[in-house]
Amino acid sequence: MNVTVNMTESGPWPDPLDFSDPHRAGEAAATEALLRAYVRENAIPVPSEGEELTLDFPASGVRLRVPVRHRSATGWHRFGEPRVGDDPAGAALVATAAVRESVVRRRLPHHLGSDAVARVLDSARRTGTHLARRRAEPDGRRPEPFLEAEQALLLGHPFHPAPKSRQEASDGEVGAYSPELRGAFRLHWFAADPAVLAGESADGRDPAGLLRELAEGVDAPEGTVPIPAHPWQAREVLARPEVAALVEAGLLRPLGPSGPAWYPTSSLRTVYRPQAAMLKLSLGMKITNSRRNNLRSEMSLGVRAARLLATGVGDWLRAEHPRFTILRDHAWVSAGASGAETGLETAIRDNPFGGGPGDGRCVAGLLAERTGPGDGTPPRHRALLSAAVARVCRIHRLSAADACARWLERYLDVLAVPLIRLQARYGVALEPHHQNTLVSLDGTGLPSAGWYRDSQGYYVAASRADELDRLLPGLSDGLELVFDDDFVDERVAYYLGVNNLLGLVGAFGALGLADEVGLLRVLRAALERLRTAEPGAKGLLERLLDAPALRCKGNFLTCVDGLDELVGDVHTQSVYFDFPNPLAEVQR
Repeated sequence: MNVTVNMTESGPWPDPLDFSDPHRAGEAAATEALLRAYVRENAIPVPSEGEELTLDFPASGVRLRVPVRHRSATGWHRFGEPRVGDDPAGAALVATAAVRESVVRRRLPHHLGSDAVARVLDSARRTGTHLARRRAEPDGRRPEPFLEAEQALLLGHPFHPAPKSRQEASDGEVGAYSPELRGAFRLHWFAADPAVLAGESADGRDPAGLLRELAEGVDAPEGTVPIPAHPWQAREVLARPEVAALVEAGLLRPLGPSGPAWYPTSSLRTVYRPQAAMLKLSLGMKITNSRRNNLRSEMSLGVRAARLLATGVGDWLRAEHPRFTILRDHAWVSAGASGAETGLETAIRDNPFGGGPGDGRCVAGLLAERTGPGDGTPPRHRALLSAAVARVCRIHRLSAADACARWLERYLDVLAVPLIRLQARYGVALEPHHQNTLVSLDGTGLPSAGWYRDSQGYYVAASRADELDRLLPGLSDGLELVFDDDFVDERVAYYLGVNNLLGLVGAFGALGLADEVGLLRVLRAALERLRTAEPGAKGLLERLLDAPALRCKGNFLTCVDGLDELVGDVHTQSVYFDFPNPLAEVQR
């Protein structure tokens, strides 16, 4: 593919997010995310702001001219509407050209390309709906801080070509099930004979008792156990032979929707209600690259991790980092005791959030860009992060650059440093991408506490496995938990380094809040201090600070390949590529 750079005489270009037509704005946002992922995964140099990138796609005979609104040191570029000749290029043309180029170059089956393009277009259409609905809301509507951040991801992952794809759900279902549309719904319940109940808990409590505590307002027949399900999943599982057999035998009875409404969080399948546990429901709908079916092995991993946190590991973490907490998936339940998943698997998660101002906010939601009101003007604050930084500036009397630097330093203290030290001290590593991490903000807008959630992303470094097994005998029995140290460092360097920390720096830049190079220097200085203070983190921090390239997940390539990231060996679930390390470059 040929790439050229042209100077442009016009500009700056209007922000496509602020187009008056919400569907045009949604399509532009989807196209921008696709191009951002495409140029990063194909190592395509992006010119300076005010210039124009020309992309040639020989397999399709298409040449795109893409205005560069912001060039990012970390890859979070902002683009204007691409054009073919003098005409705007819509999402269909851009997706078809980019996907076909990858399919032909990598000699993939062509049906994979067709599926990838369909997902991109479904995502673009749904993004337009999100923007239209949000613009139509009355002024002043603002949910509690926890839900506000969970419902803020109108555009989705900034480096994914189809972040809002939900092809198997109808528009009516999406309205109820989507956090972007302020969805809320009652759970669908089943009554299970205790003989077919499956599950476990970290503290030995009976799963049946935990379920009865959660089943507020559910009228389950005496002697049965109430089992929750996502309403979309409840319809789908009845067609599964193993579930149909339980129903036919009278061991499982559908009760229908019941009880109070629950709110979907940013992951869709995890639901929230203030002053109640959070539930990670199984959801077989294909979302982005994966069907979100809960696996019993990963739920057992969550219980095992909760038990580990009840040992000296948790004591150390609470003593050393009292402002950081790992939310436990401390129990799981299902119907069907044979050992195979039935689609009714549900994890029960800690929920310390009761709807108050000090609640945690999903980091992805804090960084998510907002659309303008629909008259062509931008919003007052482009993201929740923008509003927080404005507050820091005002209360602490700081410049925007200094406010962003202080925000980053505080974020490192309450979130990143505890995660790095946990790995250094015990070999326990997590997958802290933006959607899996939360921070609370103090009255001045600065981070004051941090949380990690989701037991699906746990790793134990092989060099520390024996030590942890002495703390919790049988820790890894029957589970894929222990991995080579170098592999653990590689994954943490991606999830914490590239996705979370470099992604945060990129968001500051893309939102126009601060110069990324200055923030990279702040980040590098903090990690260098930690490398001196924490010898056990040497391998990870040397990789983050000095490696010329970091392994990075390629969401575009994974989408085109048709991979399900929740299926198969952890080493090959996704496509990874080498990403030039901005932390190493900033030192030069």
